Amino acid sequence: MVEFSDRAALLSAHERIRPYVHRTPVVSSRSIDGMVGARVSFKCENLQRGGAFKLRGALNTVLSLTDAEAAHGVATHSSGNHGAALAIAAGIRGVPAYVVVPTNAPKVKRAAIAGYGATIIDCAPNVAAREAALAEVVARTGAYFVPPYDDPRIVAGASTATLELIEQVPDLEQIWVPVGGGGLASGCALATRDTGIAVIAAEPAGADDAARSLALGSRQDMPNPQTIADGLRTPLGVLNFAILSACGVTVALASEAGIVAATRLCFERLKLVVEPSGAVPLAALREAPASQPASRIGILVSGGNVDLDALAELFRNAPAS
Repeated sequence: MVEFSDRAALLSAHERIRPYVHRTPVVSSRSIDGMVGARVSFKCENLQRGGAFKLRGALNTVLSLTDAEAAHGVATHSSGNHGAALAIAAGIRGVPAYVVVPTNAPKVKRAAIAGYGATIIDCAPNVAAREAALAEVVARTGAYFVPPYDDPRIVAGASTATLELIEQVPDLEQIWVPVGGGGLASGCALATRDTGIAVIAAEPAGADDAARSLALGSRQDMPNPQTIADGLRTPLGVLNFAILSACGVTVALASEAGIVAATRLCFERLKLVVEPSGAVPLAALREAPASQPASRIGILVSGGNVDLDALAELFRNAPAS
């Protein structure tokens, strides 16, 4: 397995998954540009197959497996997007997929996992329960575990979203990216090494383990994250922490009200269905701009799998953006 610093792995992942993923579009809004005082380009991974960037890493990993490794299928734990991505990837490879899903996962994400053909195994909504249920599934089925983010192949696959973005918008000064487990953020950091593009990872203030980890120099626990951005409740991965640290990535925080407002802005100004996790970079950019201002900014919109009824309720109870 390659080291995370091997750029060749990123380029290989790009070629490996290219036939199966969408080269997602980049959009902009003059009104949002005016709000933040910069030209902002949004990379729409909410329009990716499966509705999120996660297909990139899952597919790179599943297609990299040997026949022996893939023989009994693949398994993972996920609150939604990675599980759906693994189900799609498994279908492309022609093997079964097993996904451990916490009982509090959004219904729309649970339905997507099942709809793409995976077998769902329920678990309590905590890390220990996820890991215990996954261990049982792997022991029973012989399936190969594909982690959600803490793996070089996942990171390499996720990096391809950034590789595309910097081809589509070659004059970027900064890229803002959501961070939960850190697969997309660490892939972004590797893809932009030696380019002069600064990477700012954005996370909810109620799930700020990445900010504390990078500030303190060691991974910090986040036992009870409190945020609507369900995709960012996961703890920062070991490999991902190492990459973000080595690449000098900084973190900006977003309030819950700011996340709701940014999600609404994406609906109203970009005409995009974006889940709260995908709106966190815009929220953080509006509330906590980087220490070094930039005039040309990219934002990785991570996904668009959202419960519209729940989101409508949030919008009703929140002030207009």
